[in-house]
Amino acid sequence: MADEIVEMVPMDKCGVFTGKSIEDAKRKAADDFQIPLKDIKFKVIEDVKKGFFGKIKTEAKVWAGYNEPDDLGPDYMDVKRKELVEKTKMDACRNYLDKVLDKMGIEHDISITTVETGIFADIDSKGSGAVIGRRGETLDALQYLSSLVANRIEGDYIRVSLDSCGYREKREETLKGLAERISEKALKTGKSTVLEPMNPYERRIIHSVVSKIEGVNSKSIGEEPYRKIVIASDNPRKYNNKRRKSGNDNNKKIDEPMSFDYKTSFEKDYKKPKPEDDINAGLYGKIEL
Repeated sequence: MADEIVEMVPMDKCGVFTGKSIEDAKRKAADDFQIPLKDIKFKVIEDVKKGFFGKIKTEAKVWAGYNEPDDLGPDYMDVKRKELVEKTKMDACRNYLDKVLDKMGIEHDISITTVETGIFADIDSKGSGAVIGRRGETLDALQYLSSLVANRIEGDYIRVSLDSCGYREKREETLKGLAERISEKALKTGKSTVLEPMNPYERRIIHSVVSKIEGVNSKSIGEEPYRKIVIASDNPRKYNNKRRKSGNDNNKKIDEPMSFDYKTSFEKDYKKPKPEDDINAGLYGKIEL
């Protein structure tokens, strides 16, 4: 089957590669050709087949090929040098993550590619909870440290983004829902709400949602790593502590704040006071490079 594909798609360089997944096979092709994935043409020959207990019976198989450009001018050589630096940084990220996750005793498969914003690495693992950590703190730490490792290498700064089992997308949806509900509370009660500390990426999500809701605003306060967001009404309600003297309203407070039930455990967690030992602890803890 591979020979038939080669005849259909003639390339300067081509070959058949296998791996534990299709992405793994593609990565092996890129490593062999020494060029980015985006410059390679792929065709899937066979997907992974698993037997009992999820064990891999047959590895994935892909055909891969690419053509060398006709004009090897200065611009082309500059691009090639940049791609070589990117690949070196990618390999450094992969090696670092493999080393850390192996030390953690986590079986994993890393898919790493170059994207418009830099390097994107996705960790596929049954132990995703340990990889992600509480509120994504472990994943953020691994991302930060991987970026340090990659940018030790000579060349332009490159951004490293890390995800595991679609956590980033799920987290974004959760934060959007939180921003909408707290904004609704601010509109109803006129009271402001202070959220627990978030990283810059998560704060941007909250600010973006609040900016689209009329009648509320948001701002960040504090210093990193405990910088947090305040969501408030544009028309805050003034409270009167005097009691209304009326036979029908026995000692009822005027303008008593409305109660608001949090709809998710995530919101309850965000409203809890942070334990003192958490406050005094470092953001990422000690992880040696």
